[in-house]
Amino acid sequence: MSPYVLTLLLFSLGLGTTMTFASSHWLLAWVGLEINTLAILSLMAQNHHPRAVEAATKYFLIQAGGAAVLLFAGTTNAYLTGQWDIQQAGHPLPIAIITLALALKLGLAPLHSWMPEVFQGLSLTTGLVLATWQKLAPLTLLLQIQPVNSPLLIFLGLTSTLIGGWGGLNQTQLRKILAYSSTAQLGWMVLVLQFAPSLTTLAILVYIAAATATFLTLKLAKATSINMLAISWAKAPALVALTPLVLLSLAGLPPMTGFMPKWLILQELSKQELAPTATLAALTALLSLYYYLRLTYAMTLTMFPNNLAGTLPWRLPSHQLTLPLACLAIATISLLPLTPAALALVAL
Repeated sequence: MSPYVLTLLLFSLGLGTTMTFASSHWLLAWVGLEINTLAILSLMAQNHHPRAVEAATKYFLIQAGGAAVLLFAGTTNAYLTGQWDIQQAGHPLPIAIITLALALKLGLAPLHSWMPEVFQGLSLTTGLVLATWQKLAPLTLLLQIQPVNSPLLIFLGLTSTLIGGWGGLNQTQLRKILAYSSTAQLGWMVLVLQFAPSLTTLAILVYIAAATATFLTLKLAKATSINMLAISWAKAPALVALTPLVLLSLAGLPPMTGFMPKWLILQELSKQELAPTATLAALTALLSLYYYLRLTYAMTLTMFPNNLAGTLPWRLPSHQLTLPLACLAIATISLLPLTPAALALVAL
């Protein structure tokens, strides 16, 4: 792809998300989401591979459907309340429809089935953009409407943590595992959104750091399946020693940074007298922990199922920048002691 075209697409991607961030009108928010979708479609199909084109087509149909439902709900809200302001959406019917439309765009269960198939057809770089940057605009709209006392959000959150953990158990393709991981992590964010929006902000920041470190590691190792992880030790031994800690941080184990949002979310749910919900969420996190441990085991304790002569790939120099990966890996592993500072920062 031409550098000029790539620059234009990345600019459009940032512009669409920024428009949604800054808009207080449903039409402007919808336009921002559409610009965002159209920009990433070209990035998804840039390889001209049938799987990439199929993934881009599926993504377009899903996002177009979600945007149409969102526009319908905004129009319904304007008809019922007489205003287009996002933060003044007070009628329960359009709020419920908007929540479901944004859940479809985010990939929350039970509206998540498009995500694993779309991720499987993409490169790791485009998958990283889809797992992190593309979640920001819909999540911002959810934070702006803030459905109070909404059982729908609790249902979406618990279902996402359950299916996000359950769906990844029997997968062998890393991109599908990361898609289910994204669904499970979004479930945690949605669970606490109506009670403590600052914790949702903290959770998405920690998830972006951990997911970026994971995707960059897999890209450096050129691994797309669990079997290919077994030869990554020959390519980058130091990175393979560090990667299990990043994966366990993504799972939410102490003393890594990923434990911070889960700990605070469970604490907030208990304060809101939702102890059964907190217990269920903590139990579903064990499902996700299983496939993170599976990846860790495959990367550090197994060898590729091949003869000895075929296990050692050539250690060619990588052209990928490793400084961002090093910084993100350190941040993903070691920032748990800064929990009070992080809380003060997101509460501003």
